[in-house]
Amino acid sequence: MQFIKDNLFIVALAVASGAMLLWPLLSRRLSGGKQVGTLEAVQKINHDDAIVIDVREPAEIAQGKIPKAKPIPLGELNGRLGELEKYKAKPIIVVCRSGNRSAGACGMLAKNGFTDVYNLAGGMIAWGQANLPVEK
Repeated sequence: MQFIKDNLFIVALAVASGAMLLWPLLSRRLSGGKQVGTLEAVQKINHDDAIVIDVREPAEIAQGKIPKAKPIPLGELNGRLGELEKYKAKPIIVVCRSGNRSAGACGMLAKNGFTDVYNLAGGMIAWGQANLPVEK
């Protein structure tokens, strides 16, 4: 106890850094979706007929997107959920540039009754690093 009192700043710094390390893990768990890597995403697209939703902005999508991905910018997703109703029972993979915006989109879809939602871990950055096809 005396150590904590004498080194309060160091203890607070250790607690804060630990919280920062755990935050991405917790936010992913609370987002409502599961993570998939590029290999698992390709398998879901090819074998499970998964739908890919790209939540990036049009300028980003113009640089290239996953083939057959449905572009719906994150800011429009809530208003365009009706377009996705027919896919509620299908696997849905959500993608953005790095995986952060798509995690939020997964949460939104899960809250609206979509049951099989996946966030592409690493987003289009990971997709490109895996040398997977991109269409413009």
